[in-house]
Amino acid sequence: MSTTDREAATWLSQEAYDRLQAELNELIAGRPAIAAEINARREEGDLRENGGYHAAREEQGKQEARIRQLQELLRTAQVGEAPAADVVAPGCVVTIHFDDDTDDTETFLLGSREIAATTDLTVYSPESALGKSILGSRPGQTVTYTAPSGAEIKVTVVRFEAYGG
Repeated sequence: MSTTDREAATWLSQEAYDRLQAELNELIAGRPAIAAEINARREEGDLRENGGYHAAREEQGKQEARIRQLQELLRTAQVGEAPAADVVAPGCVVTIHFDDDTDDTETFLLGSREIAATTDLTVYSPESALGKSILGSRPGQTVTYTAPSGAEIKVTVVRFEAYGG
């Protein structure tokens, strides 16, 4: 794995990995139950007006999508502590200040939404507007990004450290 791949990897603690693996196992174990529900609803008659059937199919679709998402995440995740970085990277706890107001600060974890359940920190995705703008930044560096509202926002990276979650 190259250095760039290691920096771009999704890092999970062993606890987060185990929790996601348990969720995946539970979803896979539930497949027969949802299939039985669909079959039971199908036997009720006309599928065009069968709300229970359509709801069961929709639930099956959501479960299968989550199974695929978890399988891919767990297949590609790195378990352990992210390597120390000299620039902001996924897996860092970052403190920024807005505009030129050093009192207007925010501290958050730059990482995937799956890790949000394992921390009390606010989590921003590296793919978010803010996340993209600060990736590769160093303390003291100021960047500008466009918020979803369309506003241009200037932030300065105050400090960052690897997440110890």
